[in-house]
Amino acid sequence: MEENIISLLTHTPAASLGPVRQTYAGTAEFPPMARAYTEVSRVVRETGLLRRAPVFYGLVAAALTLCFAGCVAGFVLLGDSWFQLLIAAALGILFTQVAFLAHEAAHRQILASGPANLRLARILGGVVGMSYSWWDSKHTRHHGNPNRVGKDPDIDVDTISFLDEDAARSRGLVRLITRKQGWLFFPLLTLEGLNLHALSVRHLLSSRDVPGRWQELGLLAVRFAVVLVPVFLLLPLGMAFAFLGVQLAVFGVYMGSSFAPNHKGMPIIAADARLDFFSKQVRTSRNITGGWWATWLMGGLNYQVEHHLFPNMPRIHLSRAREIVREHCATNDVPYTETSLLRSYAIVIAYLNRVGLAARDPFDCPVTATYRRA
Repeated sequence: MEENIISLLTHTPAASLGPVRQTYAGTAEFPPMARAYTEVSRVVRETGLLRRAPVFYGLVAAALTLCFAGCVAGFVLLGDSWFQLLIAAALGILFTQVAFLAHEAAHRQILASGPANLRLARILGGVVGMSYSWWDSKHTRHHGNPNRVGKDPDIDVDTISFLDEDAARSRGLVRLITRKQGWLFFPLLTLEGLNLHALSVRHLLSSRDVPGRWQELGLLAVRFAVVLVPVFLLLPLGMAFAFLGVQLAVFGVYMGSSFAPNHKGMPIIAADARLDFFSKQVRTSRNITGGWWATWLMGGLNYQVEHHLFPNMPRIHLSRAREIVREHCATNDVPYTETSLLRSYAIVIAYLNRVGLAARDPFDCPVTATYRRA
C-alpha cells in the first residue's frame, strides 16, 4: 500500500528530548504494510489475548468498592477537620480509577456482550460525573484517526494548542497562556476535572440528538447529590469548598497525566495523508515503561500502542501483546516508541512549548528587536 504522511512538525536531533517532533515525507519512510495488522492480529487471537478477564475485573471492582467504603468511613469519623482534604484527594484518585474502568467497558473489554458493556460504561461514567455519550463520540473519532489534523478531536485547540497554526491564531488571554503552555500544562490540569463535568452537562442539555440522554442526566444528578450534599451538610462552608476543590484538582491532574503521554509530541498526520491502520496506530502512539505499577497507575494506558491496535483487549493481557507487537514492528521496520513516565512528561512540555512559539510576537527575539530599533 502506498502511503503518504507528512508531519506538520520538524525533526528533533537525537540528542534532544526524543520524538517531540518528526517529519515523515514521501513514501520511502513507510514500507508496504497491507498485511501487517492481519498478521499480528492472527498471532494475538491464537494466543488468546482477546479473551475476557472477568476474575481480574471482579477483583479490581472489589478493591475500588472497599476503597470507597474506607473513604466514606474516614469522612464520617474525621468530621470537622482539615484532614478531610486527604479524603478528598483519595476520592480524586478513586474517581480516576473508575474512569479507567468506564474507558475499558466502552471498548468492550470487561463483559461478554456489547450492550452489557455499554450499560456498564454509562453507569461508571455517571459515577465519575461524565457523560458516556459525549466521551464515546469524541474518543471513537480519536481512535480512528489519532493525531490526524481535522479528524482527531484530541488535538483540537482547547486553551492548549497542539498545532502551530492554532497557536498562531490564539488571541487575548489564551494567547498569553499559549506562549508558555508547556510549563502551564500541568497546572491547568487542576481545572480539567471541572471542565469534564461542565462539558458533559452541556452536551446532555444541548439540542442535538443524544443517545441515553435522560439516563445519563439522572445518573449525573444522583452522583452530584451523593457527593455534594454530605460535604456541604457536614463540613463548614469554607472547608466544603476546599474539599471539593482538592477532589476536582486531583481528579483533573491524574486524568490528564494519564492521557497526556500517549500521543502528545508524537508525529502529526496531515489531513490528506494516506496511511495503513497498523502504521498509523503504532507511529502516533507512545508506550510508558514500568510494568505492573505503571499498568495500575495508568489503567493500562501505558500500553497505548497495543490498546490502539486492539482496543477491546483486557488490560491484564496488554503486557503480553506488547512482546508480540514489538517483534512485529522490528520485523517490518516500523518505529515502536516507549519511554519512562517522567521523560514522556518532559517530551510533552517541550513539544507544547515549541508549538507555543507560534503565538509569540516575532519581535520578541532580542536580535530582531535590536535591528528593529536601529
